[in-house]
Amino acid sequence: MIRQSSFTKLGHMINTAVNKRSGNGDIQWCFSQVKGTLEDDVTEADIISCVEFNHDGDLLATGDKGGRVVIFQRDPVSKNSIPRRGEYNVYSTFQSHEPEFDYLKSLEIEEKINKIRWLKRKNQAHFLLSTNDKTIKLWKVSERDKKVEGYNTKEENGQMRDPSCVTALRVPIIKPMELTIEASPRRIFANAHTYHINSISVNSDQETYLSADDLRINLWHLEITDQSFNIVDIKPTNMEELTEVITAAEFHPLECNLFVYSSSKGTIRLCDMRAAALCDRHSKLFEEPEDPTNRSFFSEIISSISDVKISNSGRYMISRDYLSVKVWDLHMETKPIESYPVHEYLRSKLCSLYENDCIFDKFECCWSGNDSAIMTGSYNNFFRMFDRTHKRDVTLEAAREIAKPRTVLKPRKVGTGGKRKKDEINVDCLDFNKKILHTAWHPSENIIAVAATNNLFLFQDKF
Repeated sequence: MIRQSSFTKLGHMINTAVNKRSGNGDIQWCFSQVKGTLEDDVTEADIISCVEFNHDGDLLATGDKGGRVVIFQRDPVSKNSIPRRGEYNVYSTFQSHEPEFDYLKSLEIEEKINKIRWLKRKNQAHFLLSTNDKTIKLWKVSERDKKVEGYNTKEENGQMRDPSCVTALRVPIIKPMELTIEASPRRIFANAHTYHINSISVNSDQETYLSADDLRINLWHLEITDQSFNIVDIKPTNMEELTEVITAAEFHPLECNLFVYSSSKGTIRLCDMRAAALCDRHSKLFEEPEDPTNRSFFSEIISSISDVKISNSGRYMISRDYLSVKVWDLHMETKPIESYPVHEYLRSKLCSLYENDCIFDKFECCWSGNDSAIMTGSYNNFFRMFDRTHKRDVTLEAAREIAKPRTVLKPRKVGTGGKRKKDEINVDCLDFNKKILHTAWHPSENIIAVAATNNLFLFQDKF
């Protein structure tokens, strides 16, 4: 009985440490790590283009504009310490894609990694999908700590031996070796997209996945590389009649027959693959009527949805447009149940943002593990967090100045008036070259990864 109560007490201590909040109910975030050089001179190839935790959060993958994938592994000591810490070390780095040239269309194909998606782990190895504009690859990442020696028909350097020279048979032996991490491409899915791939999503059945470009969505089987099924095609017969493009697509996390895709017109369509082979007719259409008072020249551009994510529970969905994040109930199409302004102070700056092309930036968004909070990026290396339970929001900054362990992140405020208040930054002083487009949230803990240009910042709740 004493032993049981002591374990209960220990469990309570761990739980309290993991979910430590300030008195007003907000999580206090503190700096954990930063990956990448903190110098001002940034190489284009080093700019991070996607971030993704695997299903248990022990691995974190990033892709960059140079076609590289870097995988970080949770430090076992930090994971098992009390309180738990979110520290990651480099596990594997490999070149996923190379620059190519389409001679038929005289087009260069960038090596930039657009998306990474993990498959659920089935054995000792890890599998992930990575894609550039045209080609998707399935990678196997595995550990090797043993080697075989004493082959009969092969020399130790790998050269084949003449069988006539073998005078006696040997039994090969397995010897321990230094641990190496090997990344090998198991499948290459190519030549299925005319336009640039913007999304990939693994189905809950873990056997199929979808890939989406501007006008089409294809369904693939993970074992078959030379065949895919076109499940959505919005390409008009006459391209002059084109009014919208697909911006993002994702499978439902629980129902393998359902998927959603968003468009540049600000709509989200939910499709059921049981209804028809070609899902041109959606099952549900999620669209918010436009507010006439906010109508302007830029309305169509800023209403374009850059990302859509279904909640882990499968009940809700978030969509990110240029100025806001909206939460939708999959049972209600007429309007979002929650709407959060991300950087409303930029509404008056849309003209200059159009001139410098920032208005076309594609910000992603993500859910917390229990769907109670949402995170998305902004400019000046700011990122926004919205607490759905307490209806609170906060602006935080991924800055090199706070790159000291356990430094608590101070909320940032942006002022629009002439007189600047204390601890405020004026909207005219924001750096639009520093933008956070890609973020990820650990599936079960309050650990977040934020990509700021070539740096990956890791934050966790205060311990």
